[in-house]
Amino acid sequence: MSTALSEPALIRLITEIDDNGPVPPRSTGRIFADLAPHKVRHATERAHALGLVHARVGGGLGLTESGVLLAEVYDVTARWARRHAYPAPTGDFTGRIRHTFALLAEPQVHAALTNGEPSSLGTGASTPLPDAEVVEPGLSGPWRLLMQWIRANPQAAGFAAGELAA
Repeated sequence: MSTALSEPALIRLITEIDDNGPVPPRSTGRIFADLAPHKVRHATERAHALGLVHARVGGGLGLTESGVLLAEVYDVTARWARRHAYPAPTGDFTGRIRHTFALLAEPQVHAALTNGEPSSLGTGASTPLPDAEVVEPGLSGPWRLLMQWIRANPQAAGFAAGELAA
């Protein structure tokens, strides 16, 4: 699943600024040397459209309050995935977020989480969940945080609509 909030370049941009502070003007090529310039440009434009970043006078590209909160969603999601070795025992930060967001979008997982029954995840489903053994009550933490972020950011509703059938 590739949607706005789980685009690798957007995840990298938001977490880079969250971890290291504003990106100085004209430094994206150096900071994101492993990404094609058009991907960084697209992620930056998307981040602006979602209200996640703002240009700081003389200080480069910084996070808005919404961007800081999305960085927290990413951190919580990646911690859950790492703790549960999801999707595999080894993986990178961006991949863990993408795979966990995809897991949250699985119809059975989505239904169980929205019905407030996280303890029933992975049991009694008509079709088995991928990696169902990792789906447990702790997944409701990243889910709730992501849903809070989506509800608090109506400007992102169109971009996030495909993220999860919320």
